[in-house]
Amino acid sequence: MMRLRKNVRDVDDEDGGGVTGSPDPADPDWKCGSFSPMRLMGVVVASLMLSSVLFSVSVVLRDFPTDGLLADGASLMSVEPRKSTSLNPEEVEEEEGKKKDVLLGGLLAGGFDDSSCASRYQSALLRKVSNHKPSDYLISRLRRYESLHKRCGPRSEAFRSVLEVLRSGRAEEVSECKYVVWISFSGLGNRILTLASAFLYALLTNRVLLVDPGADVPDLFCEPFPGASWFLPSDFPLKDRFHAFDLNHPQSYGNMEKTEAVPPFVYLHLVHNYGDRDKLFFCDEDQAFLKNVPWLILKTDNYFVPSLFLMQSFEEELDRLFPEKETVFHFLGRYLFHPTNSVWGLIRRYYYAYLARADERIGIQVRVFDEGAGPFKHVLDQIMSCVLKENLLPGIHEEGSLSTQSSPAKSKAVLVTSLSSGYFEQLRDIYWENPAVTGEVVSVVQPSHEEFQQTEKQMHNRKAWAEMYLLSLTEVLVTSSWSTFGYVAQGLGGLKPWILYKPENRTTPDPPCERAMSMEPCFHAPPFYDCKAKRGIDTGLLVPHVRHCEDMSWGLKLVHGEDRAASQ
Repeated sequence: MMRLRKNVRDVDDEDGGGVTGSPDPADPDWKCGSFSPMRLMGVVVASLMLSSVLFSVSVVLRDFPTDGLLADGASLMSVEPRKSTSLNPEEVEEEEGKKKDVLLGGLLAGGFDDSSCASRYQSALLRKVSNHKPSDYLISRLRRYESLHKRCGPRSEAFRSVLEVLRSGRAEEVSECKYVVWISFSGLGNRILTLASAFLYALLTNRVLLVDPGADVPDLFCEPFPGASWFLPSDFPLKDRFHAFDLNHPQSYGNMEKTEAVPPFVYLHLVHNYGDRDKLFFCDEDQAFLKNVPWLILKTDNYFVPSLFLMQSFEEELDRLFPEKETVFHFLGRYLFHPTNSVWGLIRRYYYAYLARADERIGIQVRVFDEGAGPFKHVLDQIMSCVLKENLLPGIHEEGSLSTQSSPAKSKAVLVTSLSSGYFEQLRDIYWENPAVTGEVVSVVQPSHEEFQQTEKQMHNRKAWAEMYLLSLTEVLVTSSWSTFGYVAQGLGGLKPWILYKPENRTTPDPPCERAMSMEPCFHAPPFYDCKAKRGIDTGLLVPHVRHCEDMSWGLKLVHGEDRAASQ
C-alpha cells in the first residue's frame, strides 16, 4: 500500500501538481494567502485525479483475495465468498457475520507463519464446528509437550547430548529428553493412524516424537510443533539400518535379553505380524523397563491406541486427556495433520468447484478387496442398497418420468473416492438419467481414479491425502470395511460413518451396512493377553469403552464408555 501511494505522489510531482507538498514561495504564481485562477484550477483537477486513483487502489486492495494463490502457483476459483484471511487471530469473521475459531478451542497453538502452511488455520473455514471440545487438560498437555519438543528437538544441545548415547553404546543417566522414533512404513492411511498412535504414546511417557521423513512425509504434512522440527535429521546414526528392523531383529523388544543394564535403544516391532513377546509392550511391567531406555525405535502399521486404554499405568492420564473416549484420533488428527500448501491447493480448488454450493455433502469411500477388473455389480448394489435403506440418498422415478417441480427442492453433492472410476460413473448416470423422487438434484463427482495403489508416487499420495481430507468435509459418510483410508476421513471429520460390510463370495451382504459405534479407527491386530494372569483373554470385554469393531470382529476400537451399558 505504501509503495502504491508513493508511486501516485511521484507522478503528481512530475506533472507539476504539487498537491502532496507545501507551496513554493519562489513560484511566480504563488501569492501570500491566494492562488492565481490558473493555479487554482490545476490544483482542483489534480486533486480530483488523486482522489479517483486512491479510491480505485483502496477498492482493489480491499477486495483482493490474499489467500487466493497457493504455493503451487494455481489460482483459486472465484466462487468462494470473500472473507478475512488473517490466519493468526483466534477468530476469523466470515462475510455473513459468523465467527470461526481457527485455533479449534485451543487445540492449536497460535503464532505460526501462515504462508508456510495455509491449511493450519484456513481449515476452520471449510469445516462445520465440531460437536466435541478438547479438554482443558489435553490443551495444557499439548502446550507442555510443545515446550519439551522445543527443548529436546533436533539440533538442540540436549538432542546432541542424548545422541551420544547411541554412538557410545552406553545408556548412562540422561536428561529429561527421551525419544520415540517413528519409522515411515506402509500405506498412507496406515501411516497417519500410526503417527497419531506414536504421538499419544510419546505424550503419555513424556518422550519426544521424531519422524522418519521417508519418501514423502514432508511433502504431505506441515510441521505441527512450533519452534522445532519433528523430522529426524538425515545423519541420525540408526537411519541407514531402518530397513533391517523386522520381526527377527536381535534388538527388537521381543528378541532381546532383558538385563539390568539399560540398552541405548530398543526396537519396537508392532507390525501386524508381531509375536507374543513383542506384544508385551502393552503390559505395565514392561513399560516400567522401557521408560528408562533413551531411544525407542517404532515400526507399526496398526492404530494401537485402544490397547493403551487397557493399561493401568496410563488409565488416569488418559481419562483426564480424553473424557470422551471416542475423540482421540479426532483431536490428535486435527492437531497433527495439516496438509502442505501443495495438497491444500488440491483440496480447496476441488471443494469450491464441486462441493461448496451443495445443501448437503455425502462421502462414499469404496475399497474393494476382490481380485479382477471392476466395477463389480454386487458392490454397486450394496452401495445403492445402503444409501437408499438409510435414506442417505433419494430414490428415483422410473426412466422417462419428469419432475413437476419448477426448481429443485435441495441439492446434494456426492463425493466418491475409489481406485476405480466405475462406481462413480454408474452412480452419476443413475441420478443424471432419472429424477429423484424428492425433487432433489444429486450431483456425483470423483476427484481421481488411479486404478491401483501407487504409494511410491508423489502425486498419487498427494491426491490420496487430499481425498481423505475432502471426505472429512462431508456431513454424511459411507466407508468400506477394513479401510484405514475411511478411518482417517471419519476421525478428522468427527463422523460416525455407515460401514459397508465386506462382501463374501461376490454377494451383496444383507444388511448392506451398519452405523459405526464411534468415529474412532479400528486396531486391526490387538493382543489378546492378560498381563497379570499371564494367559489369553478377550480384551474386547475388559472395559466399557473398548469394544470389538463393526467391520473386523477381532479388532478393537474406542467407544463412548456408556455405549456398552446402553446396548445390554
